[in-house]
Amino acid sequence: MIDTLRSIEARFLELEVRSADPALLADGQATAALMKEYRQLEPIVEKFRTWQKLKREGAEAKILADTEPDPELAALADTEYRQCRESCEALESELKRMLLPRDPNDERNVIVEIRAGAGGEEAALFAAVLYRMYAMYAEAAGFRTGRMSANETELGGFREISFSVEGDGAYSRFKFESGVHRVQRVPVTESQGRIQTSTVTVAVLPEAEDVEVEISPADIKMESCKSSGAGGQHINKTESAVRLTHLPTGIVVECQEERSQFKNRDKAMKMLRARLYDIKQREQNEQIAGARRAQVGTGDRSERIRTYNYPQNRVTDHRIGLTLYHLDKMLNGDLDEMIDALLTAEAAEKMQNT
Repeated sequence: MIDTLRSIEARFLELEVRSADPALLADGQATAALMKEYRQLEPIVEKFRTWQKLKREGAEAKILADTEPDPELAALADTEYRQCRESCEALESELKRMLLPRDPNDERNVIVEIRAGAGGEEAALFAAVLYRMYAMYAEAAGFRTGRMSANETELGGFREISFSVEGDGAYSRFKFESGVHRVQRVPVTESQGRIQTSTVTVAVLPEAEDVEVEISPADIKMESCKSSGAGGQHINKTESAVRLTHLPTGIVVECQEERSQFKNRDKAMKMLRARLYDIKQREQNEQIAGARRAQVGTGDRSERIRTYNYPQNRVTDHRIGLTLYHLDKMLNGDLDEMIDALLTAEAAEKMQNT
């Protein structure tokens, strides 16, 4: 591990020197690639340098503890040595985690698709709750969001909604949300106070670059239509909404959030490219090709990755067996504790398999 860290530090120093080269700065694309690598290596190098410093201080304290004739000073040196050793061990564990192979999609923007599953109107209402939760979390984390397509209900829910999340590391923070989310609560439409169980499906797709997924114009059927929705002044009366059908796969995407047909088509192409990229990845990983079906299952109540229980203010992630009793905070966008726990579990699993 030490040799690897030294190589990373050497590469980091090389990038520091190259970043000051005026010839490189003239090439915007090369500069962006260099700075991206620099930012990825910086936290590893900082921790490695802290580890080296503590290692030196610990060694000096050990020598002093073993040679100091004054018992009181020797005891102080021994305490310092033990503290340095404990800190070094903690840093070593953190460095091992940071050296694990990264998901190549972690730095990408994402497209999130939320769909109401079992539960009718109540499921649609909870889909709106999840959309609000993700939007608030994204804003707090410094990401940018943009609605791409939505099918609203009369009560303010969503039969389905798609939106983008843009920013460094967006996929790394959202990727664990793919799957079936189960909610247990008393619906607003329930007059007798009975708890109902409903489901919402979530798919998180990494956004693909143009060069990664080639789409022939001949393979796309484009249709324009008027925006749909629950009604109101926001409905666009012109045919600016766009529906794209990818003929080879039968994938259909729609976008109606912009007033410009051109902008809607651009967003729809991003959605289509993300879905095709997801399928391509799954094929490469020798998994099933149905990207959305693999991510979200059937939407049946028996399938779930997470349960949100309103009466108990409880949320449970069934993949790692974690239960938190502040559902209200999570629904207001405080997802870090849950996401960090999932990242830790992922890292532990990777370390076991290396």
